[in-house]
Amino acid sequence: MSKTAFMIAASFLAILSTNLPAWASSDDAKWIKQCVDDNKDQGAKPEVIAAYCSCMNGKMSSNETQSISEWEKTHVAERKACDKESGWR
Repeated sequence: MSKTAFMIAASFLAILSTNLPAWASSDDAKWIKQCVDDNKDQGAKPEVIAAYCSCMNGKMSSNETQSISEWEKTHVAERKACDKESGWR
C-alpha cells in the first residue's frame, strides 16, 4: 500500500469512528463504510459523507436488508433530512 493510500485509509477510519453514534454496532459500521465507499466520488468532503451515511443508517430499520445506497433511492424524505443534517449539497 502506498503512503498516500495509507493516509487516505487512516483518515477515513478516523472520520468514520468519530461519526458513529454510541449505539452503532459493527454491522452498522459495515453498512456505513459501504455507503461512504459508494459516495466517495460525489464531490463532498469525507466528513460530510460519513455524517450523511451515519444519519441514513440511523433512519433505517435494524432489520433492513438493502444497503444504504439502495434504500436511499426509495426514501426521499429521509435522504433530504440527512442531506441537510450532514451539510451535503
